[in-house]
Amino acid sequence: MKAWILDAVHTPLRLADAEVPQPGPGQVAIKVRATGLCHSDVGYMEGVIPFSTDLPLILGHEAAGTISALGEGVSGWQIGDPVVGAIHSTDAPGVTHDGAYAEYILVTASLLVKLPEGIDWGQAAAATDAGVTSYTGVVVHGQVKAGDRVGIIGLGGLGMTGARIAVLKGATVYGVEPKESSWDAAREQGVTEVFKDVSELEGMDLDVIVDFAGFGTTTTGALKAVKSGGRVSQVGLGKTEFTFNSYELIAKAITLQGSTPQGKPEHLQEVIDMVASGDLVIRAEELGFDEIPDGLARLARGEVVGRLYATLPE
Repeated sequence: MKAWILDAVHTPLRLADAEVPQPGPGQVAIKVRATGLCHSDVGYMEGVIPFSTDLPLILGHEAAGTISALGEGVSGWQIGDPVVGAIHSTDAPGVTHDGAYAEYILVTASLLVKLPEGIDWGQAAAATDAGVTSYTGVVVHGQVKAGDRVGIIGLGGLGMTGARIAVLKGATVYGVEPKESSWDAAREQGVTEVFKDVSELEGMDLDVIVDFAGFGTTTTGALKAVKSGGRVSQVGLGKTEFTFNSYELIAKAITLQGSTPQGKPEHLQEVIDMVASGDLVIRAEELGFDEIPDGLARLARGEVVGRLYATLPE
């Protein structure tokens, strides 16, 4: 099979012929139909994010495809089933073992979610990470529910998806995004009002704020804007360290919650259901398999709006 391999940090991906992986007990092999490109892969290549396994490694953790082989002990699945897999921190293609910048990958069967007929492969691949990351920040850790007044800070690929999910949950959503070019798209997703800076939310006493930016100032601004007893769900990692005045946090009894996907298939299932119904469309651009290195370079330069995914032939 064809695969893009990372031999060492600070080196380009290498296109190579690799052996088709064979599933072990409890695993399935998947013929990849679409694979999402993620900025975290840029972090791996640049040595910013540590690896969970040894190099060389095939990167790529956002995959959608069809089951091509079943490992020992796997039941309830058939060859040809269209699937995606939930991403777990200790069990993820392209992170803990070879990933989806290849024609085939291995996935643990217990993490699989079956795709409904007709769903777009690229949307399904994007749902595995971008969709679930946004869902987790809004629904799992933000605990957003119908009737809530919610602030979404950062209306990039993840934040726009998170805003739409909050709208679908019945919340009134206010966005914060300095790039005014994104405002019309946000309103089309159901966002009630968009502000240029987080400081404009102060005094609104929102129930929940989900910070998809994470630049320190955004988080401290969220603490000022959320109500007493409210929640701030922290998704973004614009800065890995920052200081803030703890008075607001303590005096208002605010819950500040870090958020990352939990690797639960039921969370991925709900996102897939939203996509399949047409209620959620993840903004994404299609590339060819041979364009994966160029796509990652665009991500590194900050030139991508939304998500990128590469498609592979049937």
